Amino acid sequence: MPDTIRITQGSMGVCWWRARRAAHCALTHALFRKTGRHLSATCAITATILGTAASAAKAAAVPQIGTVQAYMEAIAQLDSHEIVALALTLGILCFAVVTAILLVRTRRRLAETEQAARDQALALRARADRANALLQSEPQVVIAWSTIDEEPEVIGDPGVLTDAGDHLLDFGRWLEAEQARAIENAVDALRARGVGFAMTLTTPSDRLVEADGQAIGGRAVLRLRNVSGIRRELGDLRLRHHRQIEENEALRALIDAIAVPVWARDGNGRLTFANKAYARAVDARDGAEVVEHGIELFDHAARTALEEAEHSYQSYTGHLPAVVGGERRSFAVESVPARRGSAGIAIDVTEIDRLRRDLDRMLEAHRRTLDRLATGVAIFGANQKLTFYNAAYRSLWDLDAGFLDQEPSDLAVLDRLRANRKLPEERDFRQWKAALHDAYSATEAREHTWHLPDGRTLRVVTTPNPEGGVIYLFDDVTERLDLARRYDALIRVQGETLDNLAEAVAVFASDGRLRLFNPAFAQLWKLSGPALAERPHIETVIGWCQPLSGDSALWQRLHGAVTAIDDRASVSGRIERRDGSVIDCATVPLPDGATLVTFRDMTDTVNVERALREKNEALEDADEIKVDFVHHVSYELRSPLTNIIGFAHFLGDQATGPLNDKQREYLGYITTSTNALLAIINNILDLASIDAGAMTLDLSAVDIRRTMNDAAEGVQDRLVQGGIALDIRVAADIGSFTADERRVRQTLFNLLSNAIGFSPAGETITLAAQRLKDAVIFSVTDRGPGIPPDVKDKVFDWFETHSLGSRHRGTGLGLSLVRSFVELHGGTVTIDSAVGIGTTVTCIFPLGQRAERPAA
Repeated sequence: MPDTIRITQGSMGVCWWRARRAAHCALTHALFRKTGRHLSATCAITATILGTAASAAKAAAVPQIGTVQAYMEAIAQLDSHEIVALALTLGILCFAVVTAILLVRTRRRLAETEQAARDQALALRARADRANALLQSEPQVVIAWSTIDEEPEVIGDPGVLTDAGDHLLDFGRWLEAEQARAIENAVDALRARGVGFAMTLTTPSDRLVEADGQAIGGRAVLRLRNVSGIRRELGDLRLRHHRQIEENEALRALIDAIAVPVWARDGNGRLTFANKAYARAVDARDGAEVVEHGIELFDHAARTALEEAEHSYQSYTGHLPAVVGGERRSFAVESVPARRGSAGIAIDVTEIDRLRRDLDRMLEAHRRTLDRLATGVAIFGANQKLTFYNAAYRSLWDLDAGFLDQEPSDLAVLDRLRANRKLPEERDFRQWKAALHDAYSATEAREHTWHLPDGRTLRVVTTPNPEGGVIYLFDDVTERLDLARRYDALIRVQGETLDNLAEAVAVFASDGRLRLFNPAFAQLWKLSGPALAERPHIETVIGWCQPLSGDSALWQRLHGAVTAIDDRASVSGRIERRDGSVIDCATVPLPDGATLVTFRDMTDTVNVERALREKNEALEDADEIKVDFVHHVSYELRSPLTNIIGFAHFLGDQATGPLNDKQREYLGYITTSTNALLAIINNILDLASIDAGAMTLDLSAVDIRRTMNDAAEGVQDRLVQGGIALDIRVAADIGSFTADERRVRQTLFNLLSNAIGFSPAGETITLAAQRLKDAVIFSVTDRGPGIPPDVKDKVFDWFETHSLGSRHRGTGLGLSLVRSFVELHGGTVTIDSAVGIGTTVTCIFPLGQRAERPAA
């Protein structure tokens, strides 16, 4: 079928109508052309006839006969206008006759022409149907452009090619971007310059479309046709071949750009390709020179194993040495067999081997370092097997080294720890374990806190290992958390304490600015809390405080203590404010360079101190008066008392004269009372002598047992009178010691008298002595009411006496003398008493006394 026939079945009727209209136009044009010629001829003939008739009428000189003559005469009678009208009428009649004849003939010819046009249209329709059938026999679409600006005529169904529909010319919709640009450029060139083209296109659905563009009959024609069958196979092969060429070129360019030697050999082992890196390694200009001269990278000895693998069509992997640039290098060689020959690559691993050795040494040092850490470290590989653990890890979990050296799995270790109850108690152990093992697929380190059943708290960090696996770090943070809790509690307690202190406290930093203060500080100096929160300088604070305190030298010392760098001595002093209050100030240097300043309101204390000082002075004066009075009275009473005792003795003597029984009884009472009064006066005088430092000790060897018996004999009457027993406990060989025997006996006598006074009837008093290496200890124990704690500190004072519910009545001088006599010997007196149980008084006399010892 000729390429000029490019119509569809739908366009056949249009073509037939155009042909018929053209035939009608041609026939009508011929008819009017012929009719015009006839009309012109008729008019000419009529005019000739009329002219002849007119000429004949004017001839009138020749008479005619018959009808002709009559007509001629009638014509002769007409004027020229009537002749013209008559001629015109005759012409019109002739024209009408001729026109009717011609019209009949034209209609006959037109019918013949129309029949011929109809026959021709039918023939053209049949021919168009055959052309359309031929076009539809192949899945194709024909697009034709008459001019550049004219809309294209699309012949065929676009659906057979693509799903783009009416947007077939929008190539970007059904082609890839590169192919769409290519065909758009080709179509533009075809429409503009008539440049033909032929190309094969591939749709995204892998459908092949053949595009053929040609200029035919002044029109640009594009034919798009599906490729199938052998043509499709050829197209596929062409496309694959093109792709293979592109891939081969890309691979060659890539291999040529690789910085490691790459080569290819044929079946005979000859080099057929070498990249630039290979050429540089063998000092060749390029790969072509290497192939041409067969330059080998490895020497024959190193190449033997490689050649054996190539000849046996096997792969080869190994390390081979080679000299590159005058330096011996190590290459990791990989050779693989091909269908015809082999291909190989050599990677320079000299630096890698050196780095691997360095890495092994570093890893070994790293492992030794980890083994000395207090943090437990366990490294599990990508297969979740234990690859390393340190001593702290084994000690932390108390695991057997034999078990760990077998490289157990992570699950096995966790199961053993769980069986030993060393893991946190979890409700869902499987879920907890799965969450822990998420570290094997994590990209960042994660931190966990384990609270173990034994009370320990561990900080567990799981870190992904760059080589695969997980690194576990176990830190025992029990003490740290405990210290943190204590520290937080201490800070809170300190804060609360500071805020509730009655003292005003301020802390100035090393730069002299206020860093910390309590509410008492702001209240004491009437300062604003927000203003102090701005951390004012010490100079500003002093300026705020001086209106209340005035210019005091203490402020300058305080300023120097806060801002000093080297000499940070403490400063203390007292500020008397204008409002009458008294403030004690003290500074304490802190270790961090800050200075603690305390202000204490001492107004009440100072007032009380002043009052107490005045009262104390009055009491001291009264005490001196009392002592002087006692001394004076004692000395003054002793002389008349001695006289009374002497005269009573004389009265009792038979030489003086007889006395009746009543007088003798009264004289006994006088003697007893005067002896008691004399003992009291002697005690007062002894205490006064001791207090005045005028008493001396008469030191000599004192028999301990005999002295105890003498003291017991002095209270024998009182023991019998009170129904009390005395138990003397002393070793037979206790011996003697150096002391004032009279004062020791007087001490024991006073202790026994005091114990008898507080012991109820029927009880036993114990007098014991014990000799130690450096002292002799006397003790007197009674079963009396005991001494309350508030009274114990007063029992050694003068004239302090407490009956404590007993029958004892005394002057309160016995224990005072006991302590004074024992202290004169360099010893001590202690009292051990419990209310309701009894009292034990212990006197300790040190050994090694001098022959004479002055009073204290």
